[in-house]
Amino acid sequence: MFILWLIAIVITIVIAHLIYTRYVPIKGVPCVEPNKECKHGKAILDIRDYQKAAKDKVDGAIVIPVPYLRRYYSEISSQSIYVIASNHLEKNLAIRFLKNKGFDVIGYTLTDCQCKKKIEQMV
Repeated sequence: MFILWLIAIVITIVIAHLIYTRYVPIKGVPCVEPNKECKHGKAILDIRDYQKAAKDKVDGAIVIPVPYLRRYYSEISSQSIYVIASNHLEKNLAIRFLKNKGFDVIGYTLTDCQCKKKIEQMV
């Protein structure tokens, strides 16, 4: 009986950790316009998949999709990083990983964000 409770607690902790890392936003990292914030010694990191990044290129961006980030994060030359992601899930995973590796993530932009479209429709 004790072993079943222990297994249930471990499974609950693992699921809670997965939900937290994927869906809880990172505090202190603002959503900014790319033209205003991504200049002067800051690396632009495009974490979208290669097909999306190729269709909508960002000048001077390092393209490392989220699944490859763990393997190729050492190729990022600057400690200050501006992230371009396609959705909140990618953004959360990448920013948490980069912060754990000691990078200073100064901001992000979501390319598939519906928020701006909703605001434009309301005005």
